[in-house]
Amino acid sequence: MTHEAANWAYAEDFIHEDRVLLSARDAADELGCAPVLPGAGRTLEILARAMNAKSIVEIGTGTGVSTTYLLRGMHPHGIVTTIDVEAEHHKAAKQTLAAAGFATNRARMITGRALEVLPRLTDGGYDLVLIDARKSEYPAYLVQSLRLLRSGGMLVIDNALWHGRVPDPAQRDPDTTAVRETLKAIRNNENLTATLLPTGDGLLVAIKD
Repeated sequence: MTHEAANWAYAEDFIHEDRVLLSARDAADELGCAPVLPGAGRTLEILARAMNAKSIVEIGTGTGVSTTYLLRGMHPHGIVTTIDVEAEHHKAAKQTLAAAGFATNRARMITGRALEVLPRLTDGGYDLVLIDARKSEYPAYLVQSLRLLRSGGMLVIDNALWHGRVPDPAQRDPDTTAVRETLKAIRNNENLTATLLPTGDGLLVAIKD
Protein backbone atom coordinates (compact mmCIF):
# COMPACT_ATOMS: atom_id res chain seq x y z
CA MET A 1 0.00 0.00 0.00
CA THR A 2 1.34 3.45 -0.93
CA HIS A 3 1.67 6.22 1.64
CA GLU A 4 -1.22 8.05 -0.04
CA ALA A 5 -3.48 5.00 0.14
CA ALA A 6 -2.50 4.35 3.75
CA ASN A 7 -3.22 7.96 4.71
CA TRP A 8 -6.62 7.83 2.99
CA ALA A 9 -7.55 4.56 4.71
CA TYR A 10 -6.46 5.87 8.11
CA ALA A 11 -8.49 9.06 7.64
CA GLU A 12 -11.61 7.10 6.64
CA ASP A 13 -11.22 4.67 9.56
CA PHE A 14 -10.77 7.64 11.92
CA ILE A 15 -14.55 8.13 11.83
CA HIS A 16 -16.50 5.64 13.94
CA GLU A 17 -20.10 5.48 12.77
CA ASP A 18 -22.96 4.58 15.08
CA ARG A 19 -25.56 1.87 14.64
CA VAL A 20 -27.96 4.23 12.82
CA LEU A 21 -25.47 4.95 10.06
CA LEU A 22 -24.25 1.37 9.80
CA SER A 23 -27.84 0.15 9.41
CA ALA A 24 -28.42 2.79 6.72
CA ARG A 25 -25.34 1.50 4.90
CA ASP A 26 -26.70 -2.06 5.08
CA ALA A 27 -29.97 -0.82 3.57
CA ALA A 28 -28.02 0.96 0.83
CA ASP A 29 -26.26 -2.29 -0.05
CA GLU A 30 -29.63 -4.04 -0.34
CA LEU A 31 -31.08 -1.29 -2.54
CA GLY A 32 -27.97 -0.89 -4.67
CA CYS A 33 -27.17 2.73 -3.89
CA ALA A 34 -23.84 4.16 -2.77
CA PRO A 35 -23.85 6.50 0.26
CA VAL A 36 -21.13 9.00 1.09
CA LEU A 37 -18.08 7.47 2.74
CA PRO A 38 -17.50 8.19 6.44
CA GLY A 39 -14.87 10.88 5.91
CA ALA A 40 -17.07 12.77 3.48
CA GLY A 41 -20.09 12.35 5.74
CA ARG A 42 -18.36 13.80 8.77
CA THR A 43 -17.05 16.65 6.62
CA LEU A 44 -20.64 17.43 5.60
CA GLU A 45 -21.63 17.51 9.26
CA ILE A 46 -18.79 19.88 10.13
CA LEU A 47 -19.53 22.18 7.18
CA ALA A 48 -23.22 22.37 8.08
CA ARG A 49 -22.32 23.12 11.70
CA ALA A 50 -19.75 25.76 10.76
CA MET A 51 -22.41 27.52 8.65
CA ASN A 52 -25.17 26.99 11.23
CA ALA A 53 -27.13 25.97 8.13
CA LYS A 54 -30.89 26.29 8.37
CA SER A 55 -31.92 25.33 4.84
CA ILE A 56 -30.21 22.65 2.72
CA VAL A 57 -30.98 20.98 -0.59
CA GLU A 58 -29.68 17.46 -1.08
CA ILE A 59 -29.69 16.03 -4.60
CA GLY A 60 -29.68 12.27 -4.06
CA THR A 61 -31.11 10.95 -0.79
CA GLY A 62 -30.17 7.30 -0.92
CA THR A 63 -30.96 5.67 2.43
CA GLY A 64 -30.32 8.82 4.43
CA VAL A 65 -26.64 8.54 5.36
CA SER A 66 -25.65 12.00 4.15
CA THR A 67 -29.02 13.40 5.27
CA THR A 68 -28.27 12.22 8.80
CA TYR A 69 -24.83 13.78 8.79
CA LEU A 70 -26.24 17.09 7.51
CA LEU A 71 -29.05 17.18 10.07
CA ARG A 72 -26.62 16.41 12.89
CA GLY A 73 -24.56 19.44 11.91
CA MET A 74 -27.14 22.05 10.97
CA HIS A 75 -29.29 24.38 13.08
CA PRO A 76 -31.62 22.47 15.45
CA HIS A 77 -34.65 23.76 13.56
CA GLY A 78 -33.11 23.52 10.11
CA ILE A 79 -34.73 21.60 7.27
CA VAL A 80 -33.19 19.45 4.53
CA THR A 81 -35.06 19.29 1.24
CA THR A 82 -33.87 15.99 -0.19
CA ILE A 83 -34.61 14.68 -3.68
CA ASP A 84 -34.41 11.14 -5.01
CA VAL A 85 -35.96 9.44 -8.02
CA GLU A 86 -36.56 6.18 -6.10
CA ALA A 87 -39.45 5.96 -3.65
CA GLU A 88 -37.80 2.95 -1.98
CA HIS A 89 -34.81 5.12 -1.14
CA HIS A 90 -37.03 7.61 0.62
CA LYS A 91 -38.80 4.87 2.53
CA ALA A 92 -35.44 3.63 3.83
CA ALA A 93 -34.25 7.19 4.54
CA LYS A 94 -37.33 7.88 6.66
CA GLN A 95 -36.50 4.84 8.76
CA THR A 96 -32.91 6.05 9.12
CA LEU A 97 -33.92 9.53 10.25
CA ALA A 98 -36.49 8.16 12.68
CA ALA A 99 -33.84 5.88 14.19
CA ALA A 100 -31.54 8.90 14.48
CA GLY A 101 -34.23 10.71 16.48
CA PHE A 102 -35.15 13.44 14.01
CA ALA A 103 -38.70 14.75 13.74
CA THR A 104 -40.38 14.02 10.42
CA ASN A 105 -40.63 17.75 9.61
CA ARG A 106 -36.82 18.11 9.58
CA ALA A 107 -36.59 16.43 6.16
CA ARG A 108 -38.77 17.40 3.20
CA MET A 109 -38.50 14.40 0.89
CA ILE A 110 -39.45 14.91 -2.75
CA THR A 111 -39.57 11.84 -4.97
CA GLY A 112 -38.85 12.59 -8.61
CA ARG A 113 -36.15 13.47 -11.13
CA ALA A 114 -33.95 16.18 -9.70
CA LEU A 115 -33.92 18.23 -12.87
CA GLU A 116 -37.72 18.39 -12.76
CA VAL A 117 -37.86 19.21 -9.04
CA LEU A 118 -35.04 21.74 -8.68
CA PRO A 119 -36.59 24.44 -10.92
CA ARG A 120 -39.54 24.58 -8.50
CA LEU A 121 -37.36 25.49 -5.53
CA THR A 122 -36.77 29.08 -4.38
CA ASP A 123 -34.02 31.22 -5.91
CA GLY A 124 -31.36 32.14 -3.35
CA GLY A 125 -33.23 30.34 -0.60
CA TYR A 126 -30.65 27.86 0.64
CA ASP A 127 -27.49 27.87 2.74
CA LEU A 128 -26.01 24.69 1.28
CA VAL A 129 -26.61 22.44 -1.71
CA LEU A 130 -25.20 18.90 -1.85
CA ILE A 131 -24.90 17.20 -5.25
CA ASP A 132 -24.71 13.41 -5.03
CA ALA A 133 -26.89 11.84 -7.71
CA ARG A 134 -26.65 10.90 -11.40
CA LYS A 135 -23.12 11.82 -12.53
CA SER A 136 -24.09 12.53 -16.14
CA GLU A 137 -26.40 15.29 -14.86
CA TYR A 138 -23.81 17.05 -12.66
CA PRO A 139 -23.38 19.98 -15.08
CA ALA A 140 -27.13 20.62 -15.06
CA TYR A 141 -27.27 20.22 -11.27
CA LEU A 142 -24.56 22.85 -10.99
CA VAL A 143 -26.62 25.41 -12.91
CA GLN A 144 -29.62 24.83 -10.67
CA SER A 145 -27.53 24.79 -7.48
CA LEU A 146 -26.00 28.18 -8.17
CA ARG A 147 -29.49 29.61 -8.63
CA LEU A 148 -30.69 28.10 -5.36
CA LEU A 149 -27.77 29.21 -3.18
CA ARG A 150 -27.85 32.50 -1.32
CA SER A 151 -24.85 34.81 -1.41
CA GLY A 152 -22.31 33.21 0.93
CA GLY A 153 -23.95 29.82 0.49
CA MET A 154 -22.00 26.62 0.07
CA LEU A 155 -21.95 24.12 -2.78
CA VAL A 156 -20.72 20.60 -2.02
CA ILE A 157 -20.22 17.87 -4.63
CA ASP A 158 -19.62 14.25 -3.67
CA ASN A 159 -17.77 11.76 -5.93
CA ALA A 160 -15.72 14.66 -7.24
CA LEU A 161 -12.84 12.28 -8.00
CA TRP A 162 -15.17 9.49 -9.16
CA HIS A 163 -13.12 6.47 -8.08
CA GLY A 164 -9.88 8.04 -9.28
CA ARG A 165 -11.15 8.42 -12.83
CA VAL A 166 -11.48 12.22 -12.94
CA PRO A 167 -7.72 12.92 -12.54
CA ASP A 168 -6.89 10.41 -15.29
CA PRO A 169 -7.18 12.11 -18.72
CA ALA A 170 -7.44 8.71 -20.40
CA GLN A 171 -10.84 8.15 -18.73
CA ARG A 172 -13.45 9.66 -21.06
CA ASP A 173 -16.66 7.81 -20.27
CA PRO A 174 -19.79 10.01 -20.03
CA ASP A 175 -19.99 10.03 -16.22
CA THR A 176 -16.32 10.86 -15.70
CA THR A 177 -16.44 13.53 -18.39
CA ALA A 178 -19.52 15.13 -16.82
CA VAL A 179 -17.92 15.30 -13.37
CA ARG A 180 -14.68 16.65 -14.84
CA GLU A 181 -16.58 19.34 -16.80
CA THR A 182 -18.46 20.33 -13.65
CA LEU A 183 -15.24 20.80 -11.68
CA LYS A 184 -13.75 22.84 -14.52
CA ALA A 185 -16.82 25.08 -14.64
CA ILE A 186 -16.56 25.68 -10.89
CA ARG A 187 -12.83 26.42 -11.06
CA ASN A 188 -13.42 28.94 -13.85
CA ASN A 189 -16.36 30.65 -12.15
CA GLU A 190 -15.18 33.97 -10.69
CA ASN A 191 -18.14 34.02 -8.31
CA LEU A 192 -17.07 30.81 -6.57
CA THR A 193 -14.22 30.16 -4.15
CA ALA A 194 -13.57 26.43 -4.32
CA THR A 195 -11.37 23.67 -3.00
CA LEU A 196 -11.17 19.96 -3.83
CA LEU A 197 -10.75 17.60 -0.89
CA PRO A 198 -9.56 13.99 -1.30
CA THR A 199 -11.79 12.76 1.53
CA GLY A 200 -14.24 9.97 0.69
CA ASP A 201 -14.48 9.72 -3.10
CA GLY A 202 -13.54 13.37 -3.47
CA LEU A 203 -15.48 16.31 -2.07
CA LEU A 204 -15.65 19.62 -3.92
CA VAL A 205 -16.54 22.56 -1.64
CA ALA A 206 -17.25 26.05 -2.95
CA ILE A 207 -18.59 29.29 -1.51
CA LYS A 208 -20.78 31.51 -3.66
CA ASP A 209 -19.86 35.21 -3.54
